[in-house]
Amino acid sequence: QVQLVESGGGLVQPGGSLRLSCAASGSIFSFSAVSWYRQAPGYRQAPGKQRELVATITSEGSTVYVDSSKGRFTISRDNAKNTVYLQMNSLKPEDTAVYYCKATHRTLDVYWGQGTQVTVSS
Repeated sequence: QVQLVESGGGLVQPGGSLRLSCAASGSIFSFSAVSWYRQAPGYRQAPGKQRELVATITSEGSTVYVDSSKGRFTISRDNAKNTVYLQMNSLKPEDTAVYYCKATHRTLDVYWGQGTQVTVSS
């Protein structure tokens, strides 16, 4: 059973930076893609519902960003540590959310982490 553990969230002032980590229990080479999603406060949710995609990195290292994260966020991977990172700079209050890591296995099974809270506030 694959486990994903996010960390690195916290409280930061507007304009500040955070780096989120998503550590996998197995080799990230087994995943065709790893993505970061976020769930803003105030939404009721079922798993996988109403979460906003932030960025994706494929097993080949290709990256995709949504408009709200382009130029400010960087997704990267450390294969030796089986970890995917999300470097977030120039944070805004509207970036406040629970950030989730999602991994898509080559078998097409999907795994989610438990989430890490990011709060941007002065």
